Amino acid sequence: MSLQPLAYRMRPKSIDDIIGQKHLVGQGKMIRRMVEANKLSSMILFGPPGTGKTSMAMAIAKSLDFPFKQLNAVVDKKKDMEIVVEEAKFSGKMILILDEVHRLDKGKQDFLLPHLESNLITLIGCTTSNPYHSINPAIRSRCHLFELHRLESEDVKEGILHALQDEESGMGTYETSLTDDAVEHFAFAANGDLRSALNGLELAITSTPENDDGLTCIDLEVAEQCMQKKSFSHDKDGDGHYDVLSAFQKSIRGSDVNAALHYLGRLIEAGDLDSIGRRLVVCAYEDIGLANPQAGPRALSAVQAAERIGFPEARIPLSVSVVELCLSPKSNSAYQALDQALQDIHSGKSGEVPKHLKDAHYSGAKALGRGIEYKYPHNYDQGWVPQQYLPDSIKNREYYQPKNTGKFEASLKQVYERIQGKNRNS
Repeated sequence: MSLQPLAYRMRPKSIDDIIGQKHLVGQGKMIRRMVEANKLSSMILFGPPGTGKTSMAMAIAKSLDFPFKQLNAVVDKKKDMEIVVEEAKFSGKMILILDEVHRLDKGKQDFLLPHLESNLITLIGCTTSNPYHSINPAIRSRCHLFELHRLESEDVKEGILHALQDEESGMGTYETSLTDDAVEHFAFAANGDLRSALNGLELAITSTPENDDGLTCIDLEVAEQCMQKKSFSHDKDGDGHYDVLSAFQKSIRGSDVNAALHYLGRLIEAGDLDSIGRRLVVCAYEDIGLANPQAGPRALSAVQAAERIGFPEARIPLSVSVVELCLSPKSNSAYQALDQALQDIHSGKSGEVPKHLKDAHYSGAKALGRGIEYKYPHNYDQGWVPQQYLPDSIKNREYYQPKNTGKFEASLKQVYERIQGKNRNS
């Protein structure tokens, strides 16, 4: 039996073995197209833990049969990267899989950049951080950015069943019987993290004695213990974990206090404080938004209080937050406006930043016409002056569509319409 963890042993050996992430490795999708064309470009793979970033990087390298090295931007030194470059010069090509790429310091970055430019090194960086926030622009601009998503429950089940059957790398040498409830629980408790599910499965199989028939039987109780999370066995209707979470959020959105409290109770019985907290904060900003802006900070405070005191008392701040969110007016106008702006950006409708808004805090900016005609709003009555802020190509676009949801957004609507009216007349 290998000493390596099951999740490590089950890493895909080619992109055809990758579970989930069909938006990247499915037929006709970008990473598969790169591999099939044998034209790999440097890339950053980012997403939550357990989504298979490093595994995908290794599968890509193995699919192309390219030499590759794996380093960590935190642990490994510049000297390690120098060794990789020397090996690349000898072989003519090298893929560098760099975990924690967002922690790449300036010295290592400056060393790597010319080798990325010359294509001697093809970088596949892996990170849980948003690369737009955490990756230096010099590296980011030389890489394609690909987001990996949390796996769906069915994807996790596929990984579990594959590990059970694989005799070479998985647990196929064990005579194992898994109940349907146990499989469902491994999948839901992992919350999209296949590595977590496989770790739980391996613990369950290796720590459970065989019965008289030489069979290792894994039932729901064993799965709960090995995943350290209760199941939804109390749910007599057979609703899945994600169905209950969906009903919880939709009940809040629909202002049904009784239904929301019912689904909150089911989630509390399952001990799933993490999911409850995430949904409450999401609801506060997605569904209530500008109709009650203080709902967001208060929901976060309730979640933090619940996390600090734990169950059973955690139910008290959670119930307060649920009732407030249910009975608050609802508005999605803010993020809908942003989505409209993002849609324009994705379709190429962006344009150049107007010259009077460009950075003028450097020598030579004035000669380039930067910031010369900018009007400083605080120098005018009411702290506002008519001025173009959007690029010329979209200067008349209006993304924000305020709603009449209550006093706060109504007051925002009045200010917004007054400013828009003055801008049109200027």
